[in-house]
Amino acid sequence: MDASFRHQKRDIALVWFKRDLRVWDHQPLTAAASQGAVLPIYIVEPDFWTLPDAAARHWRFVAECLTDLQTALANLGQPLMICKGEAVTVLQTLARSFNVTALFSHEETGNGWTYARDQRVRAWCREQGIAWHEVAQHGVKRRLPSRDGWARAWDQKMAERLCKPPALTPLTALDLGAIPTEKDLSLSPDPCPERQSGGRSQGWNALQSFLTERGENYRSDMSNPLKGATSCSRISPYLAWGCLSMREVSQAAEHRRQTLRKEGSKGRWNGALSSFTGRLHWHCHFIQKLEDDPSLEFENLHRAYDGLRPKTPDQTRLTAWATGQTGLPFVDACMRSLIATGWLNFRMRAMLMAVASYHLWLDWRATGEHLARSFTDYEPGIHWPQVQMQSGTTGINTIRIYNPVKQGYDQDPTGEFTRRWVPELAEVEDKFLQEPWKSDAAGKILGTRYPLPIVDHLSAAKEAREKIWAVRGGADFKTKAKLISDKHGSRRAGIKMRGQRAKKTQDDRQLGFSFDGS
Repeated sequence: MDASFRHQKRDIALVWFKRDLRVWDHQPLTAAASQGAVLPIYIVEPDFWTLPDAAARHWRFVAECLTDLQTALANLGQPLMICKGEAVTVLQTLARSFNVTALFSHEETGNGWTYARDQRVRAWCREQGIAWHEVAQHGVKRRLPSRDGWARAWDQKMAERLCKPPALTPLTALDLGAIPTEKDLSLSPDPCPERQSGGRSQGWNALQSFLTERGENYRSDMSNPLKGATSCSRISPYLAWGCLSMREVSQAAEHRRQTLRKEGSKGRWNGALSSFTGRLHWHCHFIQKLEDDPSLEFENLHRAYDGLRPKTPDQTRLTAWATGQTGLPFVDACMRSLIATGWLNFRMRAMLMAVASYHLWLDWRATGEHLARSFTDYEPGIHWPQVQMQSGTTGINTIRIYNPVKQGYDQDPTGEFTRRWVPELAEVEDKFLQEPWKSDAAGKILGTRYPLPIVDHLSAAKEAREKIWAVRGGADFKTKAKLISDKHGSRRAGIKMRGQRAKKTQDDRQLGFSFDGS
């Protein structure tokens, strides 16, 4: 920071950008600007990027978002300042240079590390007599007393008027800092050649193309690993890092629905938009779980499952799964696709987690960290409840053990997806593609070019099912499960899942939504 500012002590409000990298519909920015001069800041926290759920692909996406945000803020009058260091230390430095009148930011439902950091920042603000104004970013409500009425409140929140970007008073002679590289942050190499690019403009283009062109077959194509890559919205990373606000996405979808209604459309669009808006509800529903119970990141939701799986995972199995070398072709294809693209549709995410948890009997904390690092759209509030749900440790969801061979034949009937990502099986006939051990070519391929199956998927599934159901039959299991359901269960699904029977329970309905991947 320029020395000329060290003695002026100009009154400013700080706007702290975190996972809200946009200027449109940014309530903290609008509120701060209404009070006077604003200094927008982003704090690069090196310790955060050493966490086991952080990866270079995340940072590269964020860096692109920051570049976009810098331009947007400069156009408003005051560019973004990039600060590097521990959050409280950075704020202390700024407070020595300016008379900080207030701190504005969105609430963050992040991982345990960001939760603890926010507690330190809150304590510092109290010590300094600086008001910290936090605003809810999604339909997630802090200190929620009950889930009753939650869905109605979400609808009301999404209907609020969008905040337009405010004009900002320029602050001259500032050292605005520079966006660090992944090398600056000592991040491990993490090539992701087909990753989506970061930034609000990219996110807005994805949303518009989905609502007007790509999304018509959303309902029928979302589970297909090939078609889903085009027919799904692909806005999940832009929601995760806040390039788009949930409110503007919800309103854009409703505007499109009204336009189609006026046009008299009776095609597939109505169903597509209905499914999509339902998933927006579910997005916040799951984040609310972590907001209400931060221990979800670390502990089984239903503690009867404690000790069920080895806390220290089998490294051979974990490595085979994480690198796409299990010998189960569809599982390996999905994992390799994820590694290369940073994205996977919802069903394939659920299958990867289920295979790891049931067939390979791996603890969800280790596998969940790998997936968190792999998803460009990693959203802790969705991720950890979903990881537990697909691992069967919530106590309130139906146990779903995917058959990875059947899933391959069902979701990739032509084999195009599998063959793209597992080229080692080029000589295997279509009818045996998901079971190459039955092929005449097995002797030439398996154990040399491509691994033999790491487990017998049928017997492994049977054994896992017996272990899981043994826990569910224990004393007081249902009593504790009801307490969990009362706290975390949905009161209104917001979306009718495909294949759902009318009499299914509220908690069973959650089964159909998996991770972000929309």
